Amino acid sequence: MPQSALEERVARLEGRVEGFEDRFASLERRLDALDGKVDRFRDELSGRIEALDQKISRHFTWTVGIQVAVLLAVVAALAGR
Repeated sequence: MPQSALEERVARLEGRVEGFEDRFASLERRLDALDGKVDRFRDELSGRIEALDQKISRHFTWTVGIQVAVLLAVVAALAGR
C-alpha cells in the first residue's frame, strides 16, 4: 500500500474520531443539563410532598378530634340515661 493512501486513511480515521469526541462532548453537556432538571424537579417534588404531608397531618388531627368529641357525646348521653 502506498504511503499516501495510508496517510489518507489515517487522516480519515482521525477525522472520525474527532467527530465522535464532539458527539460525546455534546452528549455530556446534554446529560449535565438533564441532571440539573432532574435535581430541580426532585427539589420541587420534595417541597410538594412535605406540604401535602402537613395538610394530611392537620386533617388527621381534626378527624381524631371529631371522633373523640363524638365518643364523649355518646358516653355522656348513655351515662345520662
